[in-house]
Amino acid sequence: MRIITSPDELRRWRQEVTPGRRIAFVPTMGFLHEGHVSLLNEGRRRVPQSDGELVLSIFVNPTQFGPTEDLAAYPRDLNGDLAKARASGVDVTFVPDTPELMYPSRATWVDVEGLSSWLCGASRPGHFRGVCTIVAKLWNLVQPHVAIFGEKDFQQLAIIRRMHADLFLSGEVVGMAIVREADGLAMSSRNKNLSPQARHDANAIPRFLDLVRQRFVAGTRSRTELLAGSHEFLVPGVVDYVDLVDAATLQPVVAVVRPAVAAVAVRFGGVRLIDNAILVPEAE
Repeated sequence: MRIITSPDELRRWRQEVTPGRRIAFVPTMGFLHEGHVSLLNEGRRRVPQSDGELVLSIFVNPTQFGPTEDLAAYPRDLNGDLAKARASGVDVTFVPDTPELMYPSRATWVDVEGLSSWLCGASRPGHFRGVCTIVAKLWNLVQPHVAIFGEKDFQQLAIIRRMHADLFLSGEVVGMAIVREADGLAMSSRNKNLSPQARHDANAIPRFLDLVRQRFVAGTRSRTELLAGSHEFLVPGVVDYVDLVDAATLQPVVAVVRPAVAAVAVRFGGVRLIDNAILVPEAE
């Protein structure tokens, strides 16, 4: 596995890739878990080593963190990440030496309007501007044929899809289902920061989403009824939002008449966790 530490070196590597070989790309902020590994495995499945290259990036992007958010506390384990990358068959891992390499100036930004107005976009101003800017930079450097993202942050995936289409970026965006712990909690690098009690309490998130799914399967379509009792159910968590949005527009809906997403963001022990359930009504 080749480790690249500067954008210039990554650009040179990309120019040297034999024409016709495909590139699969998985961008991450590191502290890899089984959810990330599932993305790498999908990348390797789509682009076998005989046909192309699997590229991983590890970069804790400072511009998607607000001034009071957990940039310094974000977990890091580069040696562990590189071991997982090798075990997953990664060909190239891009680990910028410093944030300044990715931001030679902070004069140019990519901002997707509309889709970023709700959910995490409402409570984390500027977050998705940072996400889109770094993904666009990485996309231009790697020039992937396919890039793979998890669906745990459904809003982020929708925004990246919109940016990809609007900027005529090459390749394909692929979303992968959430990978969960044995008790149902969505895998997240931030789970490491949970105390034992907070980790226990946080299981209220998947249990609540399971309840929403059960209500939906039983025929409930009303927003009010689907999300009923959410704040009480999620105690002692501090709720950022519990919402029901259209899967395409991310606009809040009053009832599920086409694919929708029940999305939550809750803090347990000061650690902000997100999760969602996709609700798809059967065609009539």
